[in-house]
Amino acid sequence: MESSNRLFTAWAVALTAMLGSLFYSEFLGYTPCEWCWYQRILMYPLVVIYGAALLKNSKDMAFPGLILSGIGILTSTYHYLMQKFSILQPPGGSCGAVPCTVEYVNYFGFITIPFLAGTAFIIIFISHVTMLRKKE
Repeated sequence: MESSNRLFTAWAVALTAMLGSLFYSEFLGYTPCEWCWYQRILMYPLVVIYGAALLKNSKDMAFPGLILSGIGILTSTYHYLMQKFSILQPPGGSCGAVPCTVEYVNYFGFITIPFLAGTAFIIIFISHVTMLRKKE
């Protein structure tokens, strides 16, 4: 897979994640919690970063995406674990106006919104790392 295909993959995944989060909040009415906002803050710029890098065909332009996606993996993982393990839940059960432990969706008993965001961050991160490792 050449560099432009990896850039496209990263951009397409980021765009899908952004549109998915907007679908959940704007169309289904799920109010994002504080940790969901952190994940959005890390995901939304990736659409612009990878889109610009794709248009310029410059993997060097996309380097901030590697950092944001890496932090996004950690953020999503913590949020997911907070949902699934009571020991990580904030005292009082809420981290803001909406509890960070609420599971608006729970497909197959384990796929929640932070799980979906984390999966997107992992795919973006791996796409970027493999792009850097290949001397194309």
